[in-house]
Amino acid sequence: MDTQQARELASVDALGQAELVASGELTAVELLDAAITRLDAARGLNAVVADLFDRGRRQAALLDDSGALRTGEVGPLAGVPFLLKDLGASLAGAPEVMGSRALRGYVPTESSWVVERYLDAGLVVFGKTNTPEWGNHCTTEPLVFGPTVNPWSPDVTPGGSSGGSAAAVAAGVVPAASGGDGTGSIRVPASCCGLVGLKPRRGRSSFAPDGGQGMEGLVNGHALTRTVRDSAALLDAITGAATGDPYTAPRPDTTFLAAITQQPNGIRILTTTDSPFPGAPTHPEVVAAVDATASTLAALGHHVDQGQPTFDPDAVADAIAVLHAVSNAQLHAFGKQVLGREPEEDDFEPSSWVMMREGFTTTGVAYAEAIGAVHAQTRRFAAGMAAHDVLLVPTLLTPPPPYGLLNQPRGTTRAFFDVEFATTGWTTMANVTGWAAISLPLGVTSTGLPIGVQLMAPDETVLLRLAAQLETATPWSGRRPGAWVG
Repeated sequence: MDTQQARELASVDALGQAELVASGELTAVELLDAAITRLDAARGLNAVVADLFDRGRRQAALLDDSGALRTGEVGPLAGVPFLLKDLGASLAGAPEVMGSRALRGYVPTESSWVVERYLDAGLVVFGKTNTPEWGNHCTTEPLVFGPTVNPWSPDVTPGGSSGGSAAAVAAGVVPAASGGDGTGSIRVPASCCGLVGLKPRRGRSSFAPDGGQGMEGLVNGHALTRTVRDSAALLDAITGAATGDPYTAPRPDTTFLAAITQQPNGIRILTTTDSPFPGAPTHPEVVAAVDATASTLAALGHHVDQGQPTFDPDAVADAIAVLHAVSNAQLHAFGKQVLGREPEEDDFEPSSWVMMREGFTTTGVAYAEAIGAVHAQTRRFAAGMAAHDVLLVPTLLTPPPPYGLLNQPRGTTRAFFDVEFATTGWTTMANVTGWAAISLPLGVTSTGLPIGVQLMAPDETVLLRLAAQLETATPWSGRRPGAWVG
């Protein structure tokens, strides 16, 4: 396959690439080599921080030689090149730095349950993507690897913490890459990079073999994609529970990929463009994108009302700060284990160090109260949504923000999140409540940058159906960033 053919494959989504392999038109090895060609052309983005080409070629060759791709013994994504976020997607024998200088020597001996599901589905893993330290920032500019460049503009962040994955997908290196989301870390980069970014509902997949949950239920993993159908297919791949999981979401009646072929009817949608946090105005171009989406949904036959659920924003922000401070104290302990010595301040990012120091002094009572506050505000939020099925809100309150805004220490963890929430607005409420949420690239700024619009609901099925409907009504597939490698 020549370079031109490799570049042309950039515009084919994951399911489309898998169909090329299943039909015999291409081999898994050829698809992988084409993706590596595109990755080499996109090196300037600094999206991928660990090349795993040899292991990818071995896996692709095994798929080709086994005959399983031709007999239908594997899933609909088999043979597709795939990248893993370098945090929360452990692959045995591959380095996992998690954006931290303290973890440069860490190599896990076990793969995470979700990664095993990706491999079982036949996705060909050939690299790890850039992420901020411990996923702390909604931007991707770690000191250990340097910033990832947004393919749409070098002046704005690709978002975070799944920014490396988002940049690789947006540029056309791969059709999909994994991500994780604790306060918006899939949806923020999806908005910044013009992608589909779904945070699943709590308990949709497993944190095995090590964990039972992520940050008291705030964290969920999934992927960044360019099409809704790819997001649905990847969610099918990781849906389920591992033995001994503390809780799990009920399985849907049908696969998510099959569900999106069914048109949603008369969905009750509540919408607002206001920020849930005081003093955080919404940019006029973001307001316009949300309002246009509301009008489209109404024209499609859904019931759209103005309004928003209520909750105590101070209680939410305080609880998020406590949970992150304790999580970062855990990072310090893990860093000590990897380094074989007591970590020093220079081993971590300045903002992480602030969180760690607070985590060391957080009492058990304060931690328990933070968990209680999360549950209490979830009930208030859900009560406010009782008459509606879906909440339609901005993904970000602003267009893609500049570098150097969302990763700086602010003196306290709460002050750090006050700055973050002034940009991210509603994203954290999906993590607090455990609701599913999806960001769709439905808006564009006057300068051509993407604007994400967010839908939230207790379950993914209604979101994916609405997303597929919107993808048809207001298609985004023809938009390409300046750094597109196709």
